[in-house]
Amino acid sequence: MPAFTKILIANRGEIACRVIRTAHALGYRSVAVYSEADADARHVRLADEAVCIGPAPVGQSYLKLDAILNAARRTGADAIHPGYGFLSENAEFARACEATGIVFIGPSVEAIHLMGSKRLSKIAMLEAGVPCIPGYEGAEQDDETLTREAAHIGYPLMIKASAGGGGRGMRLVHDPEHLAAQLRTARSEAQNAFGSGELILEKAVIQPRHVEIQVFGDQHGNIVYLGERDCSVQRRHQKVIEEAPCPVMTPELRKAMGEAAVKAAGAVNYVGAGTVEFLLDANGTFYFLEMNTRLQVEHPVTELVTGQDLVAWQIRVAEGQPLPLRQEEIRLSGHAIEVRLYAEDSAHDFLPQTGEVLRWEPALLDGIRIDHGLVEGQPVTPFYDPMLAKLIAYGETRDDARRKLVRAVEDCVLLGVNGNQRFLANLLAHPGFAAGSATTAFIGEHFANDPSLTPQPPTAAELAVAAVLLYQSSALARAHQHGLAGWRNVENAPWCFILKHGEQKHAVELGVTSSGDQPGFTARIGETSLELTLLAADGRWATVLVDGVRRSLAYHQDGERLWLYGHNGNLELLDVTHEPASGQDAASSGTVKAPMDGAIVEVLVGEGDKVGKGQLLVVLEAMKMEHPLKAGVDGVIRRVQVSKGDQVKNRQVLVEVEAEDA
Repeated sequence: MPAFTKILIANRGEIACRVIRTAHALGYRSVAVYSEADADARHVRLADEAVCIGPAPVGQSYLKLDAILNAARRTGADAIHPGYGFLSENAEFARACEATGIVFIGPSVEAIHLMGSKRLSKIAMLEAGVPCIPGYEGAEQDDETLTREAAHIGYPLMIKASAGGGGRGMRLVHDPEHLAAQLRTARSEAQNAFGSGELILEKAVIQPRHVEIQVFGDQHGNIVYLGERDCSVQRRHQKVIEEAPCPVMTPELRKAMGEAAVKAAGAVNYVGAGTVEFLLDANGTFYFLEMNTRLQVEHPVTELVTGQDLVAWQIRVAEGQPLPLRQEEIRLSGHAIEVRLYAEDSAHDFLPQTGEVLRWEPALLDGIRIDHGLVEGQPVTPFYDPMLAKLIAYGETRDDARRKLVRAVEDCVLLGVNGNQRFLANLLAHPGFAAGSATTAFIGEHFANDPSLTPQPPTAAELAVAAVLLYQSSALARAHQHGLAGWRNVENAPWCFILKHGEQKHAVELGVTSSGDQPGFTARIGETSLELTLLAADGRWATVLVDGVRRSLAYHQDGERLWLYGHNGNLELLDVTHEPASGQDAASSGTVKAPMDGAIVEVLVGEGDKVGKGQLLVVLEAMKMEHPLKAGVDGVIRRVQVSKGDQVKNRQVLVEVEAEDA
């Protein structure tokens, strides 16, 4: 029986913090690894020891097997927990741990290798009698073969990266004319994300539910399932909301899916935590999708409804202990729902966001669990997945959990970086989701016109409060703290603030009606007038009366820049009252800028080329996703300022196009 005392966590962010928490609770010592970009990250602070393993890019740090194994050797770590992502499903890494005498807290090398390939795992599942989606999972990968097999399968169909997940390398194709382009994009994204461009094709199951079964095996041949999770609410094939149990599950269907999942795990003599994913159609028929040989992002919902710590199970199984429970002893109670807080702007096509976390205050509510890796002052960089935290609610009923989670999402303060809170809150509050009827098509079919998906201007109250805070921190307030005499040489004359939000400017006329410790104001924004009293402001929270209604708002100020936690989350306003007027850049529509920090993976044009509006010019990779950047006008390429492989900053000019009519 292998024994260990010190666990190295080969990961970062919230999952590293989560594993450290259980490791410490069980009495183990912990070692964190970190890149240069994560030197002061939360997981580094929580661990007993920490080792820097390289520069920020994952290929030079978190994916470097030798650097991680060297960190284990230097610290005396005798076990490694890989978390999820990175090396968690890398058979070579598991084999290297085994060769150096380090316990890999995960399944066998053979199981990882087989289930890590969608192509090979599907073949194995067909042989084991697990129901699978019709498709092509052959070894021939040339476009001619894939085109022929696609015609045989029929449209619509799915292209999937054999080696990966998370929506990367996955494309839905509705007709043959788009197949070639989608094959190229899927293969390129798969190669960049997983080091393998191998693809499979599957018949598209339209509007299914995505239901997965949590399985666990030990070294003594025991395998159990711990209920299911419904992960149907997805965007671009990435999970957005996960819950347990599935709203449409019956005891009979749960037993059938659970036993199929155990059969799948048994086919590879599975040991440790694993998840068998299925598509469930409206008739109750289910199909094997894939098996993830690791802990899932969404494992907390299973923990809450079973009362079990799955990381503790992983550690005990890795030590050779039998499973803590038999199948008949596993009980499900209540309901749990999880959402993923991302650094992304849902109002601008979910562009990943970078910047500094100026404020982070998770909502501390009964029935709410928040797994995160955030500390104030840390940078959110383009090198890693944009997920910042997971918010999970537990209730006796599904609606109890849903209602609690809406409040928790709205109450988590994140300033400095845009998050997707309004998108998540609106999803949870949507009648279709509340009714439990959401399928994988839910967002596209029922949520496309939600206000969270388009830019929203600040409210009049938010602008008024911002003007009050800017005024109060300025020399103006100090000059008039003893009364209104001398206020701009005209008693009660308003001060006009010009506040910039994005590219839009908003005028606020602010008048001071009383001074002292709790000054009063009148504010006019367009046709709207408001009366305000600033009751308190300490640099983090402001308490304000707005038309007689008292409210507290989180804020952060740096000179003329103010961040306010408003209705839509992070609201950044710049005081440009004294900024000199400037003319609009007439060529701006022909300038292609980086929408975020990232790396250039492809440049498709050269200087002098004629291009059309909407033509692809550059491909930018950031936070594990490729982002196509296109021409905004018809014209001629005058300057190309980047090359393949360049690291670029947010708003950096990449390509300049001279408009055809210039």
